[in-house]
Amino acid sequence: MSFELREHTADIAVAATGETLGEAFGAVADGMAAAMCEDVPDGGDRHQIAVTAESREALLFDYLDELIYERDIQGVLPVDNRANVDGGDVTASYRGVALDAVDARDLKAVTYSEMEITERGDGWEAYVVFDV
Repeated sequence: MSFELREHTADIAVAATGETLGEAFGAVADGMAAAMCEDVPDGGDRHQIAVTAESREALLFDYLDELIYERDIQGVLPVDNRANVDGGDVTASYRGVALDAVDARDLKAVTYSEMEITERGDGWEAYVVFDV
C-alpha cells in the first residue's frame, strides 16, 4: 500500500496503490492527509466510519468526503487510514490527530475530476484530485 502526491494545476492529486481495493482506498486517504500535513505526531484515538454507495467511484468519493467531514466536525486530522471494501460498502477506521496539534493546510474537497480506480494483476490503483 502506497501513495504519491502529484501537482495538478491549482489542485493536488493522489496516486495510490494497494493489494486490495480497501488498501488502495486507505492509501488515497493517507495521501489526502499528507497533502494537508507533512509531519503527523503520535497519539490520537481510532475512529470508525462506514459508507455505502452505488459505484466504486462514488464509494471512494463518499469515503474521502466523510473523512473531510470528520476533520471539520471532530477537529481531527484522519491519519493511519484502514479501509475494507465489500461490494458497495466501505468500513474504515482512522487515527484522529487533534488539528490544534498539527500545522495543517486546508484541503477543501474531493473531486470526481480525472478520478480513476483500476484493477491490475497485482492489486489496485486509484487516482484522485482534491480541491485546495
